Amino acid sequence: MEEQASFFEPLIESATEYGKTSVALYKLKAIEKTSDVASTMVSRMLALMALGLFMLMISVGAAFWLGEILGKVYYGFLCVGGFFGVLGLVFYFILHKWVKERTSDAIITRILN
Repeated sequence: MEEQASFFEPLIESATEYGKTSVALYKLKAIEKTSDVASTMVSRMLALMALGLFMLMISVGAAFWLGEILGKVYYGFLCVGGFFGVLGLVFYFILHKWVKERTSDAIITRILN
């Protein structure tokens, strides 16, 4: 009877170690995926912020330029504001679904890789 207990004891010990190692591996994989997704999001957000500042400066310059051409500065700002309003409506009604799907697919792909 003792032989049988001594036979199963290393087997149970090995199974326990395997379980602990598997849990640790899944934790590390989850941490890796989370850090990969977070770093991707942060880098893209920084790029979008830089692009946003660029667009802001170009828009202000274009508004002043158009204002000079049209005779009143606020006419230029109204034109640029109207352009961005139309662009926003086009984006919302036409491109919103496409961008949402692409973003979701990119995040899911990044997580599953």
